Amino acid sequence: MMNKFVAFLKDEEGATAVEYGLIIGLIAAVIVVIVSTLGGQVNSSFNKVSTQLPAG
Repeated sequence: MMNKFVAFLKDEEGATAVEYGLIIGLIAAVIVVIVSTLGGQVNSSFNKVSTQLPAG
C-alpha cells in the first residue's frame, strides 16, 4: 500500500496536463486580446472607407 502511495506522489503526468492547460489558457487569452484590439481597428477602417464612397 505504501509503495502505491509513493508511486502516486512521484507520478508527474497530472502536473504535465495542468501545465499544458495553463499554457493553452494563456494562449487563448492572448488571442482574445489581439482579436478584440484588431477588430476595433478593422471596424474603424471600414467605417472610414464607407464614408468616402459616393452614395448611390
